[in-house]
Amino acid sequence: MWEHIMGVVDRLKAIGPGALVAAAFVGPGTVTTASVLGAEYAYLLVWTIVFSILATMVLQEMSARLGLITKEGLGEAFRNEFQNPFAKGATIVLVVSAIGIGTAAFQTGNIVGGAAGLATITGVSENVWGPLIGIVAAALLWTGSYKLIERVFIGLVIVMGLAFVLNAIMVRPDPTAIAGGIVPTVPEGSAYLIAGLIGTTVVGYNLFLHASTVQERWDGAADLAECRTDTIAMVAIGGVITTAIVVTAAAVFPEGTQIADVGEMADQLEPVFGGYALGFFAIGLFAAGFTSAMSAPLAGAYATAGVLGWERDLKSTRFRAIWLTILSVGIVFSALGYDPVQVIVFAQVANGLLLPILAVFLIYAMNNEDLLGEHTNSTLQNVLGGIVTLVVIVIGLQTLYDQTDAILALLPF
Repeated sequence: MWEHIMGVVDRLKAIGPGALVAAAFVGPGTVTTASVLGAEYAYLLVWTIVFSILATMVLQEMSARLGLITKEGLGEAFRNEFQNPFAKGATIVLVVSAIGIGTAAFQTGNIVGGAAGLATITGVSENVWGPLIGIVAAALLWTGSYKLIERVFIGLVIVMGLAFVLNAIMVRPDPTAIAGGIVPTVPEGSAYLIAGLIGTTVVGYNLFLHASTVQERWDGAADLAECRTDTIAMVAIGGVITTAIVVTAAAVFPEGTQIADVGEMADQLEPVFGGYALGFFAIGLFAAGFTSAMSAPLAGAYATAGVLGWERDLKSTRFRAIWLTILSVGIVFSALGYDPVQVIVFAQVANGLLLPILAVFLIYAMNNEDLLGEHTNSTLQNVLGGIVTLVVIVIGLQTLYDQTDAILALLPF
């Protein structure tokens, strides 16, 4: 019994890169979408979270395994797969534009979201907190210390989890209603929210982030068990946090309520629970924004450096230049007071279009015996990966169709 307990403790000590993945997908976009989803449809769409988390586990496990076994990032694997100059060039343009620009677009929402949490607590404007969050994130990334960055992420995921879960407990949700929401249903008008939540959970740039960061933590095939524990545990925790947000909104608001933003939701919680629920929610929102403000530039740097054949060293000049550019976009836009919604729409569309391509390539690579040897996908893993890929293709097309007007509004002509 004691040996079993110690074994569990040892595995918990292995938690690391998965925290970066969880922190990346539980950002302000997820918080907002989950809040709106719970307020409008109560517990009916809890199944969406279950699917999103399982899909994330499937793809992230493959990505982590690829990185751990091959000692390559997903960007390098993408680049080395094609020998034809045109195909290789097209791949580089695809990854740099969709991942690099996409993460830069997300940055505005990440920083403004974190700033909104601090503004709720302090009363100081988001336009002040936004640049400060960006500067602190830049300072942490500039250290080039993976262990320090990882510990910050683990700590903030714990803070974020406690804030949102405690908030959900305080509202006393109906367990039976939550269980009923696991059965898939698509209420009228809910398709865009389903696509939005899945699209903010199963994130393409996380595949690049995970494949590279596992190499910072582990040595090879002997560490696969620890790597899988890390992936499954931390993605599951991210799912619990997202569920807590939906549960809070579902319990507080009458079904069908439409809320404009997370700040409005927090304001309406205050008269019911006093300052406690508002404080918990604000702290969670800050943690969500800050962790995403660090993970998005890091993911963009790993992806871009890898596909360009540059060094993926946290202290290299080129690597720093990439994440600093991405982070600077968020800092500038947050300081100028730009509405993050439009740029996030662009980022979600980019993710929706790129993710199916990445998923197909990833599954293809995971069946390459020359690349992975005995660690190729099993039949079950291929089937699960195929199902996830089909679903994200539908989501990508749905997102593109739904957001056509918003995309056109961003164009200068």
